[in-house]
Amino acid sequence: MKIVWEKEIPTKDIKISPRPIWKCRSCPAYAKNPSCPPYTPSWKETKELMKHYEKALLIKFEVDPEKFDDEKREVLTYLLNREQELFKNGNFYALAFFPGDCNYCKECEFKKTKKCKIPTKVRFSIDGVGIELSSIVNLNFSESVLYGLILIN
Repeated sequence: MKIVWEKEIPTKDIKISPRPIWKCRSCPAYAKNPSCPPYTPSWKETKELMKHYEKALLIKFEVDPEKFDDEKREVLTYLLNREQELFKNGNFYALAFFPGDCNYCKECEFKKTKKCKIPTKVRFSIDGVGIELSSIVNLNFSESVLYGLILIN
């Protein structure tokens, strides 16, 4: 995993709608993961939340497709650590969003029992809360990349 860039963006540029959540319904992780619908806040709740933030940190990660699961775990760990760092530096409501479903644990207890072993590590999926990633970044599906988002103030 490699960080390609990090940039601050105004939250007013982030489009929120039901469209990504509807798209989630065709994903194999739908209803099988605590970071994904139907376990996420609604897009309307996300829209309300966004009113209380002015900026977000958008991060682009390059991942090796041959090591996708492991490198995605590194991305999730990075996002959680960065959120914690921002918190310690006075951004008390810093809040990370994962790129897609959570795969933090190699063996997901939630898939078997609907209970997460470490719920303090779970963050909701960017798409799963209704954030239209394409409103803030030009998506190029020929790249092997993931995007993370952290609300910062």
